[in-house]
Amino acid sequence: MSTQFETPAALLDSVGQHLGYSDWLEIDQQRIDMFADATGDHQWIHVDPERAASGPFGKTIAHGYLSLSLANLFLPQIMQVNNVSMGVNYGCEKVRFPAAVPVGSRVRGGGEVISVEEVKGGVQIVVRMTIEIEGGDRPACVIDTISRFYP
Repeated sequence: MSTQFETPAALLDSVGQHLGYSDWLEIDQQRIDMFADATGDHQWIHVDPERAASGPFGKTIAHGYLSLSLANLFLPQIMQVNNVSMGVNYGCEKVRFPAAVPVGSRVRGGGEVISVEEVKGGVQIVVRMTIEIEGGDRPACVIDTISRFYP
C-alpha cells in the first residue's frame, strides 16, 4: 500500500518519512533482453546466458540502468500525491549500483523522503529509492529521485 499525500503541500512535512516498499518484481531474461534492445547495450554479461555461465557472475545480470529505470515503476507504488494537475520526474542525484542483479532475482523499491521544497508553482521532493535484491546483502541501486508536483 502506498503512502498517500492529499496535496503537494502535504509533502512539506514529510522529510525523514519512510514511504514503504513496492511489490517484488522478478528480473527475467526477457526483461533484460528487451532492455538491451531498447538501449543497444548487448554486452554478453547481460544477453548471452551460455557465455555468462562461465563469467564472473555465473549467469546473466541485469543492466545497471535497468535497475535504475525501475525507480519509475516503483515510486508510484510507494507514494501517491493527490489533487495534482501534474507530476514530473525532474531528475536524479547520487546514483549508485552496489550489487549486480542476477537473472531470476526478485527486486523491490523502498523510499525515504530526503528533502522537500517549494518551487515555482509546485513542490519538489527528493526520495532516496533503494532497489533491493531479495536475500541480497547489498542493494542493486540507490538513487535520489527528484520529482515535482503541481496543484
